[in-house]
Amino acid sequence: MAPAPLTIRPIDSKADRKRFVDLPFRLYANDPNWVPPLKGEALGLITPEKNGWFSHAIAQLFLAERGGKVVGRISAHIDTLALTMDPSKGFGPGCGQWGLFDAEDATIAAALIAAAEGWLRDQGMTRALGPISMSIWEEPGLLVEGFDHPPTIMMGHAKPEYRGWIEAAGYHKVKELLTYDLDITKDFPPLLQRIIASGEKNPRIRIRNVDKTKFEEEAAIILAILNDAWADNWGFVPLTPPEIKDVGVKLKPIVFNDLIRIAELDGRPVAFMIDLPDLNEVIKPLQGNLLPFGWGKILLWLRKPKVRTVRVPLMGVLKELQSSRLASQLAFMLIQYIKDASVEHYGATRGEIGWILEDNQGMRSIADAIQCTINKRYWIFEKTL
Repeated sequence: MAPAPLTIRPIDSKADRKRFVDLPFRLYANDPNWVPPLKGEALGLITPEKNGWFSHAIAQLFLAERGGKVVGRISAHIDTLALTMDPSKGFGPGCGQWGLFDAEDATIAAALIAAAEGWLRDQGMTRALGPISMSIWEEPGLLVEGFDHPPTIMMGHAKPEYRGWIEAAGYHKVKELLTYDLDITKDFPPLLQRIIASGEKNPRIRIRNVDKTKFEEEAAIILAILNDAWADNWGFVPLTPPEIKDVGVKLKPIVFNDLIRIAELDGRPVAFMIDLPDLNEVIKPLQGNLLPFGWGKILLWLRKPKVRTVRVPLMGVLKELQSSRLASQLAFMLIQYIKDASVEHYGATRGEIGWILEDNQGMRSIADAIQCTINKRYWIFEKTL
């Protein structure tokens, strides 16, 4: 008996967005390392009224169906800010993206990617990057190594077959993103301990906790350093006020004063580091649902959070200091202080740092110096349309 024909259709209704979100729950049902997202968060990501990224971006979602059953999904999107970037930094004029990609088989994958490419061409795009789901600040890249353990908060997971299916559609790797694993119960090498001790004796340097009661002020300080420190990085697109507001709402509950530090030099903020308890450990058993008991479990955990893993998604030093010894000294001090707090106050034994661009030699050198090991690799692919 011949299989039912495959159809790919654009969607926009609330019901179809729900089907879009629900698909991975079936496809990854037997994958012990997939972390089911909270469905409300996943729906918010693809709903323009609930995601500040849409203030400068447009997107089209597609579902693949066979015999009335959803068998694949993909998003195609254009970030108007990314279009203004220097092409050497990853995006630029004519560059669209696709993401939120899942498919049952290679045939479905090819049809979905073709549909996304067709939409991008219709919008005047001449190049495609993917997967990026949906902003570079959310879940960029396809997991190609590290399938044997779950991702941490705000990192993605995928099926091993996806890489081959994407490459079969004519794509090649344009950038590799790395995450690093660190046993945070171990002391740093003696040389680093001396560098940190020297910094502690320097009266010009102060490492301080953030003050969550001044959340907006502290966020503005961190954002100013971030925009300066990351400005030349591949793929960098500045966060806009609507996105910053969204990030604040999402992350404020898991922001803890001693896990986010700001380094000051002569009283001026010059570096920062953000560390987040791995909320994935808490939400994984909820299977995407806050009701009936999920809310209570999360609220109880927030009162006294304990985790095995903490993740460092962001750190930065002002560009003017990046070529100096002081930059690495500040980085080591920030890592040491947050590492100690993670172990003492949150029961963590493992840290994950990243993602880090493959050609970010400064950050990779710091990761090597503190004896991290690469635990996951994510690829972003490119194709001329």
